[in-house]
Amino acid sequence: MTVGEPCRVMVVDDETLIRQGIKHYFNWEEEGFQIVGEAANGQEALELINDVKPHILITDIVMPIMDGEELTKIVKANYPQIEIIVLSSFGEFDYVRSSFQHGVVDYILKPKLDAESLLDVLRTAVKRIPDFQISKQSVVAPISLEQLVDKLISGFENAEKVEEISKLYPYDSFFLLGADFTHVPDRQEEIKELIQWAFQSQTKNTVCSFVRLEKDKLLFLLNAELQSYSNIVSTLKDCSERQDKVGFLLTNSFSQFHEIGEAYRNMLSQLDQYRFYNPNHVLTLQSELVMEQEDPPHFNLEWLTEELKRERFDSAFQYIHEHGKKLATYYTIDVQEFKSLCNNMIFNVTILVRNIGYDVKMLEKNKYKYMQAIDEAKTAQKVLSDLDEFLLGAQKCINEQQPSFENQNMKKLLDYITDNYMKPLTLTEVAKHFHFNPSYLSSYFTNHNKEGFSEYVNKIRIDAAIKLLKKSSVSISDISAQVGYSDHSYFCKVFKKTTGYSPSQYRRKLLK
Repeated sequence: MTVGEPCRVMVVDDETLIRQGIKHYFNWEEEGFQIVGEAANGQEALELINDVKPHILITDIVMPIMDGEELTKIVKANYPQIEIIVLSSFGEFDYVRSSFQHGVVDYILKPKLDAESLLDVLRTAVKRIPDFQISKQSVVAPISLEQLVDKLISGFENAEKVEEISKLYPYDSFFLLGADFTHVPDRQEEIKELIQWAFQSQTKNTVCSFVRLEKDKLLFLLNAELQSYSNIVSTLKDCSERQDKVGFLLTNSFSQFHEIGEAYRNMLSQLDQYRFYNPNHVLTLQSELVMEQEDPPHFNLEWLTEELKRERFDSAFQYIHEHGKKLATYYTIDVQEFKSLCNNMIFNVTILVRNIGYDVKMLEKNKYKYMQAIDEAKTAQKVLSDLDEFLLGAQKCINEQQPSFENQNMKKLLDYITDNYMKPLTLTEVAKHFHFNPSYLSSYFTNHNKEGFSEYVNKIRIDAAIKLLKKSSVSISDISAQVGYSDHSYFCKVFKKTTGYSPSQYRRKLLK
């Protein structure tokens, strides 16, 4: 190792605020350190290590997908030269003890994390790196463009350095250019070289600077005259033809170098979100996006619940499938919100199917697999695919527990009553509809249902009346007619027998 070079540090924590806080505890460059990468979990960290080549890894213990304990084992097995510092909370001592067995330098309790304690542990870690020494040369080393951009993106500003670096850009407009190589991870360097060649050698009056490597994305800063925008777009179209599996993202222009942080946080996030919903769109221009769409469709959980209660699984699952497809056309929906909505569908289906009497042990076991897959999905299409796969599993679970023929007949009877309770329904008319003898139907109904025919019809009608009392100011006499009673006084009698209140008393109780 070169004596005097900055010590390269990578931060791994699933909390963005923790990562940003660590980056701003002190001026890392003045202390001889350089943050070269950050990741939200162990899996992301492993994917970045070969690119950023850290000397030291600072990692949280408890993280989704891959925690710090597992990350420590893998890093020490494959990169024994990397020193590791662990962050933990008070209740995680068992994890910390395990990580020490794999050779971490030290651990810091998050509640006690501050600049002084972090620097002390970092210096201890540096002493364990063979032949490595931070000299004064690295302390006074000028900040690089990549480091400055990282600070601006994180909301940290250094006016003196900003002014100094701004002089490198002579033109009136800046643009951020992202190159998403999710589908071709092995072409990272090739893509980087293509963009630099295209804008430095083939496009006049344009300055192109590589400023940041993120997971699956390269970020460049373009500086040009505003009227050169069409030339920039034309160059990007040429690049997209050469690399058709790469997604290119171009922000609107901004006029000052120091605005790069705001452009990154606002403009580029819009483009990233659009690409999540439209992964096959190879060139996404912010100038072409309409960021205001009509409100997405409401998910009717009450209707879905009724369909599942009636065991109309085909229509219920088709509704979920169609609703997911519709949501995926609203690219203004936050990606995490979209994923949460789909995970909520999985959660609700599992509970509702269990509540109507099905054994859902396998469904319960697998739902977390699908929910995790959705959390990790990089496109809306992958989310929908995982959701559909879950629904297929739910359908299979149900099919394997099909009720008996007699129960199916009973279900048809109950569904018919539920669909027609508002009509003058009688035992004779229902028997005629199903080609039964009325006496046989009365006996059959009593033997296969906990209520008799009349009791069940009254129960359905009173439930419907309660909903109308809650939701509308319709007169009680009109409500009695709407739920199938031609005799208002009989309706009031049945209502009081069922609820303990007259309809008017029940409404007053609701108003209170």
